[in-house]
Amino acid sequence: MTQGPIRADFDQYMIPTYAPAAFIPVKGKGSVITDQQGKEYIDFAGGIAVNGLGHGNEKLKQALTEQADALWHLGNGYTNEPVLKLAKQLVESTFADKVFFCNSGAEANEAALKLARKYAHDKHGANKNEIVAFSNSFHGRTLFTVSAGGQPKYSQDFAPLPGGIHHTEFNDIEAAKALINANTCAVIVEPIQGEGGVVPAQVAFLQALRELCDQHDALLIFDEVQTGVGRTGHLYAYMHYGVVPDLLSTAKALGGGFPIGAVLTTNKFASTLSVGTHGTTYGGNPLAAAVANAVLDQINQTAFLQGVDERHTLFITKLNEINEKFALFKDIRGLGLLIGCELIDTHSGQAKVISNLAAEQGLIFLIAGPNVIRFAPALNIPIKDIETGLSRFTAALDIYLKKE
Repeated sequence: MTQGPIRADFDQYMIPTYAPAAFIPVKGKGSVITDQQGKEYIDFAGGIAVNGLGHGNEKLKQALTEQADALWHLGNGYTNEPVLKLAKQLVESTFADKVFFCNSGAEANEAALKLARKYAHDKHGANKNEIVAFSNSFHGRTLFTVSAGGQPKYSQDFAPLPGGIHHTEFNDIEAAKALINANTCAVIVEPIQGEGGVVPAQVAFLQALRELCDQHDALLIFDEVQTGVGRTGHLYAYMHYGVVPDLLSTAKALGGGFPIGAVLTTNKFASTLSVGTHGTTYGGNPLAAAVANAVLDQINQTAFLQGVDERHTLFITKLNEINEKFALFKDIRGLGLLIGCELIDTHSGQAKVISNLAAEQGLIFLIAGPNVIRFAPALNIPIKDIETGLSRFTAALDIYLKKE
């Protein structure tokens, strides 16, 4: 009998871009995954906020298999029925008039930034090309988006980087006022900084950015790759804040595990990307669009989104109880089911250590930098799985403190 792949095969055959866990998941159902040895884990990671409906969702499987029996791929010399339905769903559910489809969050942000520069170039000339972004932000791994991201550790080894990108402090209105000017073509911001530590934007900060962009005819881009598609208890986080962007990037949970991304915008800006100015081979793929339609059919419902809020309340209540016992976290924050627990200074840098201990107890979650534990589970995670997962989290923290 031929042995299947083992963890050591990663080290032998894969470019070492990642450092994956020692175990290999092979099956998932709902919010439980099983590894090669049959050990089960409660999934609080959600594929980095991708698996909004968990693993093995029956309606997503049905949509994918039905589309697989019909039409797989065409390329953008043709349109297709699933992508037209998806565009209509997104437009009718948001501020947008038009949608551009791609394959990932990075690609969506790349398209948004390109659109913003071209719009400014066409209307104002070549000098209006500067982009304002924020410290500790994350917008993707392409050279353009990693330069817009406010974490030098992701960009410094790839110089020379695209120019005209300036960073200032997140949630600092006065700093934004000092930097945004007549040469600014775009401001890109995450409503909640995910990779930067699960830090929500202040309402007044986003309102100020909207006013500054209007004042200087700059495009306001909301990066909702992680916060979109129900993650915050609204279909998109801008709805929570009541601040409407000019461009919005979305990906991750939009496909529920099938790669897809999109840029949402209004008629005013959509015509900037005329025929031939931008493109992507797989963007608008019928398989991806069919799955995304099934995702929206389920998530974009009042009762479902209310369920996200209810689960948020349960998480926060239980995490505060855990913190009363262990006193490990200086802050527990977030919206909906994007939650961050920031370690106190005396335990700085230990988020990954705690994550590894949790996996031993049968729980997986994310980190957001070395000091923040990040939870982004399925939006429909069963209550019993939340309780079981947090019980395992408690056990892991207990073991961690005894080892200290």
